[in-house]
Amino acid sequence: MTITMKKLGLYSAVFGAGLLIQTPAFAAESITVYAAASLTNAVNELDTIYEQKNKTEVKTSYAGSSTLAKQIEAGAPADVFISADVQWMDYLQNKQLVTAADRINLLGNRLVVITPKDHPLKLKIDKSFDPSKVIQGKLCTGDTKSVPVGKYAKQALSSLGWWDKVQPRLVETEDVRAALNFVARGECQIGIVYATDAAISKDVVVAGIFPENTHPPIIYPVGLTKKNAESVKFYKFLQSGQAKTIFKKYGFSVLQ
Repeated sequence: MTITMKKLGLYSAVFGAGLLIQTPAFAAESITVYAAASLTNAVNELDTIYEQKNKTEVKTSYAGSSTLAKQIEAGAPADVFISADVQWMDYLQNKQLVTAADRINLLGNRLVVITPKDHPLKLKIDKSFDPSKVIQGKLCTGDTKSVPVGKYAKQALSSLGWWDKVQPRLVETEDVRAALNFVARGECQIGIVYATDAAISKDVVVAGIFPENTHPPIIYPVGLTKKNAESVKFYKFLQSGQAKTIFKKYGFSVLQ
């Protein structure tokens, strides 16, 4: 009752002075986006732009695409999902959690080898090169059974005939950013990540780029896991010219 009376007293004072004060309009709507860890920097910037333009709160969760897809399957409240490969989007579509009409292939990326900036290596990325001659420490990448970057890495290494030579040195991580951080800290001698991840770290250098024919195309699909006015609006925003500019800024190729 005390609070109510204080509010009434304040309103009386305002209106008595002939003034009308409008309180700030806080976001009444929100949207939840689940995005592959490699998209962290780009999507964070897009979130800020979207919130300012639309007065809508954007809640974002980043992790390996496999982890996010499993969480969505278990009922996590995601409205939009951006995967680092088509397989995990297909997984949700097969579970009838995404429809073919509500997904598109949005972005592309490249697969690279990185080393700590202070301990660079020279690698020749082809079948004639023996990686065991220069790799003496650990090799970090995502889980090769589930995390997209890890799956791409295994395919590329196998294509080059390197897999059996480096597999004993492999450290598999929960997502691509974890692999990047291990290399940046010098805990792994080399890592296999996306070109966009290598570009955001000052502590690593690119030692080589895998030829595109050594692995399937790296494609980031985006899909609606809940279809409503806000999710559709954000889904379309991700395909806008402004969003494309941000994605290109971080090194992604735009497919749409």
